[in-house]
Amino acid sequence: MSRLERRLSRIAAMAALGIRMMLHDRLKLAGTLIGVVFAVVLSGQQLGTFLGLLEKNTMFVDQTETDLWILPAATETLGGGARLSTTALTQARSAEGVAWAEPLLEGTAAVALLDGGSEPVHLIGARHGRWAGGPWNLVEGDVGALARPDTVIFEDSQRESLGGLNVGSRREMNGHLVTAGGFTWGLLPFGPSYAFAEYDTARLLLGTPSDRTSYVLVGLAPGADVDVVRAALASRVPDAEVKTTAEFRGDILTDLLTKTPMGITFGMSTAFGLIVGFVIVALLMFSAVVERLREFGTLKAVGVTNGDLGWLLGAQSITYATFGSAIGLYLLTRMGEAMRSPEIALILPSWLLGAVIASTVVLCVLASGLALLRVRSVEPGMVFR
Repeated sequence: MSRLERRLSRIAAMAALGIRMMLHDRLKLAGTLIGVVFAVVLSGQQLGTFLGLLEKNTMFVDQTETDLWILPAATETLGGGARLSTTALTQARSAEGVAWAEPLLEGTAAVALLDGGSEPVHLIGARHGRWAGGPWNLVEGDVGALARPDTVIFEDSQRESLGGLNVGSRREMNGHLVTAGGFTWGLLPFGPSYAFAEYDTARLLLGTPSDRTSYVLVGLAPGADVDVVRAALASRVPDAEVKTTAEFRGDILTDLLTKTPMGITFGMSTAFGLIVGFVIVALLMFSAVVERLREFGTLKAVGVTNGDLGWLLGAQSITYATFGSAIGLYLLTRMGEAMRSPEIALILPSWLLGAVIASTVVLCVLASGLALLRVRSVEPGMVFR
């Protein structure tokens, strides 16, 4: 047997011994696994909820199938602020490399309730035909209903808040009677729910002059270079900003996380949740080793080296991390399904699940490495005291 084969055989033997030591004390095994599972669920839930918050505030931009946005100057987020001149639309349609350009109108409208009072909605106006800007996620009715005069599509989860709406219900919005033509599901950012109307209907409801619009959406012709077209549009409309969808999405996230109380508070709570979860794992792994110092002393007394103990502890930490992550992620995905609602969603993309597993493994191994420093100082003679 070669030296390498002997070394690999010794590592395998120490790993197997480490697993047997784990299984010997079933109560301690269960306690450590439960702690790792709790940490995985806690950190995963915090991250998933945080991603859900971000998605709620970027879903409109994500779902608007456009290559470029022409925005009022200094626009960093969606909101009923300054308006663009429709000259920007004309300039975009005549620019080289542009396949289509459509106006998009948005603003806050108030729906009058039957028992008095009103409820705000975030009204979106898109042009008939292409419907660039929505609606999407329709659960009742169809987008074609918006072609009818004074028709609006509302959010399904807000039916009762808006006075018990059904398809065909009539309500007053900003002083005009409108008809509910259908319902979407889940289009509920942290603010008023989205409602959709044909562009001219929305312009009437929002009181927007015919020569003004909120944004211009631009689709590129096949083969057109986005940077070249963006530069051309920027020179044509110098009083506006031209951004890609990715850039606008990034601006919205930056504004949310750095300028809004909800984003800052939620970001900090997520960070603390992750720290707490990681500290739990580290303490569990360290204590699991410290409580077995006499066993490690016995192994040293029979000739086991500190390097061998390193492989033993590594095998234990990887096993704890693997099984704890598997159980924790299973519970986390079930939790995500149970929590799914129009108001909040636990977003658990595959990269996040992979990152949780990798982080747990790395943390467990690091914690075992710290514990190894304590084990290295253990004298074999302690077993005789």
